[in-house]
Amino acid sequence: MSFHSHTLPNGLHLIGETSPSARSVALGFFVRTGSRDETPEESGVSHFLEHMMFKGTPRRTAHDVNLDFDRIGASNNAYTSEENTVYYAAVLPEYLPRAIDILADILRPSLRVEDFDTEKQVILEEIGMYDDQPGWAAGDHARKIYYGPHPLGHSVLGSTASVSALTRDQMHAYFSRRYAPNNLIVSAAGNFDWNAYVRLIAEACGGWEPAEVGRENRTEWAGVGGLHVLTRAKVQQEHVMFMSGGPPADSPLRYAADTLALAVGDDSGSRLYWELVDPGLAESADCSYYENDGSGCASASYSCEPEEVSGNLAIVQKVLAEVQKDAITEDELQQAKSKIASRVVRGSERPMGRMQAIATSWSYTGEYRDVDKELENFDAVTLADIRAYLDRYPIDKATVIAFGPLENVDGIEGKVV
Repeated sequence: MSFHSHTLPNGLHLIGETSPSARSVALGFFVRTGSRDETPEESGVSHFLEHMMFKGTPRRTAHDVNLDFDRIGASNNAYTSEENTVYYAAVLPEYLPRAIDILADILRPSLRVEDFDTEKQVILEEIGMYDDQPGWAAGDHARKIYYGPHPLGHSVLGSTASVSALTRDQMHAYFSRRYAPNNLIVSAAGNFDWNAYVRLIAEACGGWEPAEVGRENRTEWAGVGGLHVLTRAKVQQEHVMFMSGGPPADSPLRYAADTLALAVGDDSGSRLYWELVDPGLAESADCSYYENDGSGCASASYSCEPEEVSGNLAIVQKVLAEVQKDAITEDELQQAKSKIASRVVRGSERPMGRMQAIATSWSYTGEYRDVDKELENFDAVTLADIRAYLDRYPIDKATVIAFGPLENVDGIEGKVV
């Protein structure tokens, strides 16, 4: 595999990993914008705009967009997060020019008022649908509480009120501000010709106008602390999350953070698994590390029957305190490394996985890491690195959020949500 990079005069970054042995190619337009980049009045606009991209352009109707993807057998979609909005497709190599044409075209949408008004109702229904899913609602509320005033706490979907009040002109202003070519990365991986790829992207996107664009509040965050109880009577189980600070995406400590999270809360063979899931005290328990621009986060969580909440709360607090004090064992470290190596290798076997991986790395660090380098970075993690991570980001200093039917947890009265 070979890596290439190029920047167009308008600031659009092109990256690619060519693999002649691959049987397909994956392409993605990564826009460096998400809910953290929205004002309160724009809450939910990034996700709403993602939907609008597929509603037609000056060259294509919404039906044409779908039909053109179908004609080339594309596996295509899009997603919005707190930090990125991504549009992607995987196709056979011979269809890459057409995939580039379609994706580049939809990234300059018509944003017609009638489409905006129709799609707004779809978004409002989606907000209600997700809010009815306890796991999603718990996580959304937890993030808002943990981050407090930090923009990473902004909801990706927005609220019923914010989306209802949003206007087409607000969306267009946001699009003009954030979808500048100097705020995008176009990533490709698989079987394709790099020079032809550069030429095609330049023809399709070279005329896009750059703009002054950036990101504010790229600051580390350690949470607001305390136990917060959110009551929703119709939820059957209690969902409890422990959120603490972590290294940002460009920190070398991210490898230690990812490794420790797996040792503490993988869905099998981890400390939380043996303490809560194996004995039947909780239906699920895990620990994850989330890398973000400027501020990472570690999150341990469990879901269980209401009567088990207090006992499980004490167990997790004990586990986190023990890990904070004594870290993990060499056996736990090696087991976590093996799982991560398997994850990295399996993800790299598809062009889509590599396209996403190289774009993420480039977006956060400006660096390219091939599979061997990524494996090397994780394999190099030592117990000393785990200790350094824990000393810098104590996992037992957590903001705890309980979401479910309970009106009181350990003496803290719940707030109905």
